[in-house]
Amino acid sequence: MNGQTAADPPQRPVLFVNPRSGGGTAARARLAEHAHERGVEAIVLRPGDSLSALVERAVADGADLLGVAGGDGSLAVVARAALANGLPFICVPAGTRNHFALDLGLDRHDPIGSLDAFTDPVEGRIDVAEVNGRLFLNNVSLGIYGDAVQRPEYRDAKARILLETALHVLGPSGPATDLEIIDELGRLHRDPAVVLVSNNPYSLEPARAPGTRPTLAGGRLGVLVLDAPGRAPTPGHAWTAVRIEVTTSATVPAGVDGEAVDLIPPLRFAIRPGALRVRLPRT
Repeated sequence: MNGQTAADPPQRPVLFVNPRSGGGTAARARLAEHAHERGVEAIVLRPGDSLSALVERAVADGADLLGVAGGDGSLAVVARAALANGLPFICVPAGTRNHFALDLGLDRHDPIGSLDAFTDPVEGRIDVAEVNGRLFLNNVSLGIYGDAVQRPEYRDAKARILLETALHVLGPSGPATDLEIIDELGRLHRDPAVVLVSNNPYSLEPARAPGTRPTLAGGRLGVLVLDAPGRAPTPGHAWTAVRIEVTTSATVPAGVDGEAVDLIPPLRFAIRPGALRVRLPRT
């Protein structure tokens, strides 16, 4: 995180709590109650609530800081509103994997400790990425994962559904993805099995935990392409870019921060360096 400095506590902070994320992590930790004790308005989502509408209302009522306790999809919704209104953003890990919280440096097993970002904060800036104007904090996946998250049973059996989808896409009779992308060397990747575009690249080195990003302020997209067997000389390729375009002839099923989304081609990805103000606990 760039430019980390001490910050004054907000006057009208709001925390949005998704009680269903992470199998009920927020409810078990009594996050709403602990937030109230710190002078933070906690809005607990109910079935059928629109998070984006609740965030919009909170901003209109004068919220000067937006936080969220939930999964990656909820984080992106609130971060998008914070960015649009120039407000600082707080992440409280309460999802299943909490990838974004990990890459911020938060203790994923201490959601209550993350609430100190409201009362004793430091603030810095991180990058965000976008695809066709839609913000994402972690990644956009096309191909195997993009197909898998579209299946309604995915959330209840992620590993099994990913395996089934991988066998279908990568197998001898697997269908072509109809995606095309050109890498930094000018090589065309046609019908790749997987395209993963991330907000800053994931580490591929064993010195770091797999699936983590060394920084969220590097100003580059991470691009990873895995080609189906027999469709390319090498099985995969990774590089970084400021922008990238994926072309295809039809609407693309995708996973955007783990949420199932249909994207209209061409898919134009870009990085926005230092765009989002983020607050963390001082300690």
